[in-house]
Amino acid sequence: MTCYNRALVEHILPAAWDSAAAYGIKAEQTPDADMPRGHKDPKKGSPLFVHIADIKQAWKRTELTLVERQSLVLRYGLDYSYEEIGSLRGVQKSGAQRATERAVGKVTAWLNGDQYIDGYDQLEADTSE
Repeated sequence: MTCYNRALVEHILPAAWDSAAAYGIKAEQTPDADMPRGHKDPKKGSPLFVHIADIKQAWKRTELTLVERQSLVLRYGLDYSYEEIGSLRGVQKSGAQRATERAVGKVTAWLNGDQYIDGYDQLEADTSE
């Protein structure tokens, strides 16, 4: 089972709406293109496409408000800045940012099987124990 954190979810979210975005996401376990290649163990492949499938399910199943859904699509699907999102919604940049961060927190909590608590962020201290 994969433990998701906010950074990973934000990194993978664009691929939920644009399958071509997956080709721009670097898989952490793969070497750079200019590095020599050795024997490859298929059991240790990249989980990138599993992460994308998980994110797509989370998008469908996480209980998000309409504003939170709009914020995720605008920020990660269309690459709008918080200023642009705020302008479209008629709110300040900070309001757009809060809605987006809350939505990412809810998606992350759903992926981890946790209950969302406002300000949810996978605690790094918990993963190091």
